[in-house]
Amino acid sequence: MSEHLIKVENLTLSYENMTVVKDLSFTVESGDYLCIVGENGSGKSTLVKSLLSLKKPVGGEITFGGGLRRNEIGYLPQQTGAQHDFPASVGEVVISGCLNSMGFRPFYTDRERKKAAENMERLSISDLKKRSFRELSGGQQQRVLLARALCATSKLLLLDEPVSGLDPMVTAEMYELIADINRSGVTVVMVTHDINAALKYAGHILCMRQGLTRESWFFGTPEEFLTSSASDFLKGGAVNG
Repeated sequence: MSEHLIKVENLTLSYENMTVVKDLSFTVESGDYLCIVGENGSGKSTLVKSLLSLKKPVGGEITFGGGLRRNEIGYLPQQTGAQHDFPASVGEVVISGCLNSMGFRPFYTDRERKKAAENMERLSISDLKKRSFRELSGGQQQRVLLARALCATSKLLLLDEPVSGLDPMVTAEMYELIADINRSGVTVVMVTHDINAALKYAGHILCMRQGLTRESWFFGTPEEFLTSSASDFLKGGAVNG
């Protein structure tokens, strides 16, 4: 029987002193693939910050199980211009994912170097190890950042719009990489505007809409989502990042 990695109970969140999420409840089990979709302004980014313990809930609680510690979440944030221009080598970026687990120790050990090498191999970027991160294509940079996130965890990846700005072929490759990682036993929580990808890959969908009622959010399987009223707003193309 699967165990809960994340349990969210009656969560209320605010952004700039305004409540954006109220009484949200859902669970993420070990090995699951959860896609978070929804309207702009519905609180998706605020929820991500709360899962990362960067924002304190106004009400309710988030608990972690399965031996997962808060510093063991592999996080791939939305791409920014500053990230594109990061002045470091691919190898340096990837191994920096180990920093959270090192405590106050100032130097990498053979264990961390081995982990970084394994994750670069896993994502087929070993040949880029000495290349400057800023010189890579968008797709290559996302692979590097995904390898970095994997250095931080063996249990849970939190991905915020991981294919934003990528062309269709690279997007498809990225989705397959993430699916392979999930099939290997790593739990995935992904924020996405791509409802087709959510329906194809997710084990569960969390759909968030603006509003502070129970009807403003949905949690369930893709099949349940398609037969629920939560899917109605998709007809107008209203799912955005």
